[in-house]
Amino acid sequence: MVEQRQMRAMTQASSLREGPSVLWPGRTGARRRRAPGGFTLIELILVMAILTMAVSLSAPVLSHFFRGRSLNSEARRLVALTHVAQSRAASEGVPVDLWIDSNARTYGIETEPSYEAEDPKADQWTVDPALTIEVTAATPVQPKSSSWNPNQPISTASVPKDLHRHPNLPAITFMPDGSIGPRSLQKVRLMDREEVSLWVCLSADRSYYEIRNTDK
Repeated sequence: MVEQRQMRAMTQASSLREGPSVLWPGRTGARRRRAPGGFTLIELILVMAILTMAVSLSAPVLSHFFRGRSLNSEARRLVALTHVAQSRAASEGVPVDLWIDSNARTYGIETEPSYEAEDPKADQWTVDPALTIEVTAATPVQPKSSSWNPNQPISTASVPKDLHRHPNLPAITFMPDGSIGPRSLQKVRLMDREEVSLWVCLSADRSYYEIRNTDK
């Protein structure tokens, strides 16, 4: 009897040390186990409300950030392609065009057709859907002679033919000596939906193109 009482006392003491427990249903006399902890429904609702507020506050800032990155990335890619076309013209000894189709929102690089029937290295790219692209044509070169007679016949022997693969599209032409053709574009404007713009402009010495915040 004494031993049974001692066993009961030890069992009760061990159950008190283990803390609250539950009896699994369907198991009569089964071993008692400690109930697992967790979040309450109110705690989960509070966490979801805080997350919703944080996302609503940060969404406009993130949206502006990603739009700015798209505009900068497009401008840098266009300038990089001018370097690629210029290097290719100098290394292969053929004129290379960087044409731009603002309506189709595409631009590409290829050689003039008078040197190769087909350009195996020709490629084209599409402008980011959130951006638009506009071009400014080159300023026409006026004749320097002051004794020009409008009734005098004009010889077309020295007038260069339009040998572009895309004759109806504006382009930037790089010559075999690395210079930029006189009929090349002066400016290319990239603009996002909020009308924030970046300009890819011909440099003052007409040797390369650079990114500017304005068209000046």
